Amino acid sequence: MELTYQQSLVQSGLEKNQALIYEALVKNGSLPASSAARLAGLGRPLTYNVLDELIAIGLVEEKKESGKVARFYPAHPLKLKEIIEKRLEAAQGARTALEGVLGKLTSDFNLVSGKPGVRFFEGLDGVKAVLDDSLTAKETILSYADVLAVEKYIAELNREYVRSRERLDVKKNLICADTEMNRTFFRDFKPTLTQIKLVDMPPAPFKTIMQIYDGKISYFTLGAETLIGIIVADSNLYMMHKMLFEKLWESPLAHAAARSETSARAPRA
Repeated sequence: MELTYQQSLVQSGLEKNQALIYEALVKNGSLPASSAARLAGLGRPLTYNVLDELIAIGLVEEKKESGKVARFYPAHPLKLKEIIEKRLEAAQGARTALEGVLGKLTSDFNLVSGKPGVRFFEGLDGVKAVLDDSLTAKETILSYADVLAVEKYIAELNREYVRSRERLDVKKNLICADTEMNRTFFRDFKPTLTQIKLVDMPPAPFKTIMQIYDGKISYFTLGAETLIGIIVADSNLYMMHKMLFEKLWESPLAHAAARSETSARAPRA
């Protein structure tokens, strides 16, 4: 039998022996297993196993008649397209499932192995991906943020993030510069899951965010033409930044942002 379709069938997802048997049936019509084995150049025991595999995926049908040898019929080649589409759907589902746990798996692996992991993201979708990673935090997120840059470049995305964080009960301690703009911004801000402290520092905007949580540090650079998010999973860097944050949080340099007890403006940081 001249092999015309084997390579294409294998590329479409069939095993080599499956392609041989299916091609033999397509070219010759229904066959008993012995004939299919001979035409495909396979042994009979192996052929029966391959036929069972093809029956299981719907590419071959077995028909038995009383007193006669069972014959095997090929399914229409369009069945191959259906099988491929189902496999693509399954692969997409597997990818989605993996993406849901990949960040935590990577973090756990890095903590145990001692190997740092770095993931780099660009654009608004990239920033969202890094923010979403912190929604899995099991501990209070420790964060520094340039509020002006957040409001200027990712205001709506940040509001959506805060709503998700509150829905998932993820707490945050936030340190910002003690500026007139920030004091005004936080004056009527009554947080539910965010504690805020202001620290005296140079007024020049730094256009970044930093978050510390669950053995990781995430960084954001915010700008009109530059939106970058980076996740670094490293236990040593995590412990250093966590310690520095906690020291600053408890120091006299940091003081709670003024808040109105009667206002309930939507959280924005």
